[in-house]
Amino acid sequence: MRLPILANYHSHSHYCDGKGTLEDQVRGAIAAGLCAFGFSSHAPLPFANQWSMKAERLPDYLAKITVLKQKYAGQIELYAGLEIDFLPETTDAMPRHLLDYSIGSVHYVGNDQFGKPWEIDGNSGAFLNCLDILYDSNIQAVIEKYYALIRQMVETNPPTIVGHLDKIKMHNAARLLFDETEKWYVEAIEQTLESIAKAQTMVEVNTRGHYKRGLDLYPSPWVIARMNKLEIPVVINSDSHRPEEITASFDYAADTVYAAGYRNVNVLLGGEWKEVIF
Repeated sequence: MRLPILANYHSHSHYCDGKGTLEDQVRGAIAAGLCAFGFSSHAPLPFANQWSMKAERLPDYLAKITVLKQKYAGQIELYAGLEIDFLPETTDAMPRHLLDYSIGSVHYVGNDQFGKPWEIDGNSGAFLNCLDILYDSNIQAVIEKYYALIRQMVETNPPTIVGHLDKIKMHNAARLLFDETEKWYVEAIEQTLESIAKAQTMVEVNTRGHYKRGLDLYPSPWVIARMNKLEIPVVINSDSHRPEEITASFDYAADTVYAAGYRNVNVLLGGEWKEVIF
């Protein structure tokens, strides 16, 4: 299944943990045949980490995007975004009024055994160590906390797009921690999707796990089918960290979304989010 319009709104450059400049990303997007492209560097965080943008670079990031929008006008539509972490104990100070859209993601679930923010989107060894030591290997407790944070995010300060909804499942590849058919897990997903539907925000179908790790999409196909029943709009994104990844696994994602019952995807064109029919 080919997408009717090629666009990607989840991308990372050298402003955070991606490779290449913003202009490198634009050139890659044009070469891939995109009609629209969004920048979404990891927003600054209030603690040291290896992958988010430094706060002092944010003004330059936004200024560079403004320059590129003008430079490439007529060739591709460009949009300014950020992937903003939801941290319940921290006030969201990101300048959303200066953005065209936002991606809201949960990368941290409380603190680890050392009292530092516990990253769920990183090395599986570190994740499993904390799970075993701090939670006595109780993955259900951790996952329920993870989805509760996503619900809190969409209920209190909903982003334009919910990012990689079920990414915590990635650690199943290192050690089988749970089965997605387990009743408690399905219930956690259902509750979260209901909150998302009520908030009227979009969910991305994120292809990065598929093309980087040989995993399935974020979220899983059965979750996408449930999203369709709740009429939650979808955006297909690659979560690219290099220009050559901008449309990676898009055909697979389109096939999966279509098989789940969707007959349209959402794209940001002409400054507005629109449904585009397959």
